[in-house]
Amino acid sequence: MTAAGTCSKDDEGLRPLGSSPRNRWSVSETRADLVRQPMPPRPMTLQAEGKLVTLDLARTAIIIVDMQNDFCHPDGWLAHCGVDVAPVRAPIAPLQALLPVLRHHDVPVIWLNWGNRPDRLNLSPALLHVYKPSGTGVGLGDPLPGSGAKVLERGSWSAAIVDELAADPSDIHVAKYRMSGFQDTELDSILRNLGVATLMFAGVNADQCVLCTLQDASFRGYDCLLVADCAATTSPDYCLAATIYNVRQCFGFVTRSEQIIANLAGRET
Repeated sequence: MTAAGTCSKDDEGLRPLGSSPRNRWSVSETRADLVRQPMPPRPMTLQAEGKLVTLDLARTAIIIVDMQNDFCHPDGWLAHCGVDVAPVRAPIAPLQALLPVLRHHDVPVIWLNWGNRPDRLNLSPALLHVYKPSGTGVGLGDPLPGSGAKVLERGSWSAAIVDELAADPSDIHVAKYRMSGFQDTELDSILRNLGVATLMFAGVNADQCVLCTLQDASFRGYDCLLVADCAATTSPDYCLAATIYNVRQCFGFVTRSEQIIANLAGRET
């Protein structure tokens, strides 16, 4: 008997089941079709440092890490601590140019931001110690003098993305609580449901949260590209140099936003 001969009328009413078109079954009362619909590849070749890289736009997303008021705004937490936030504002302009182009080409944009619980029960003493080593001062979840905004608390001004990088309604938001965005979050599940294999990385601090997340992505089998002009740090210059070296040497590739934009523009001619 042929496959067609085994189908009932109910099979004609198969309905989609899945949160993403990229990872979806079809089901009815009597049948479950587990065959995912293939995503036609959309190859794009760009220049990375030292190598031409061809990636599949149909299986690519960008993750922007911690472009939040507490890290990047002159009235935020780092500025209150006496840190010069000018370096971590440098990615704003290139991201303003890059993100609309990626959205136009249906590349998912994922904002990965610190977003702690108000009761801080997701934060260990060891983590709190990193930002409050003497037990005094303003650490995670403490109110900033003046504004009273609580440092990196989910839903607060402190944890909000800087105004210059207003998110699109189609963007995806993931809260994290460690330097790696994969630790104790839903990030990996979201990426699997999106059918993503390649990740572009941007944001701050390049040598801390960006690098930790990129490393964990590499360990999980994702292909990783650091978009160098869209990533920055308040650490000394040698920290950024070491980050770029280690990404190239061990964890993926390094490119720049103008390379991505130029190649995507070429796809429309």
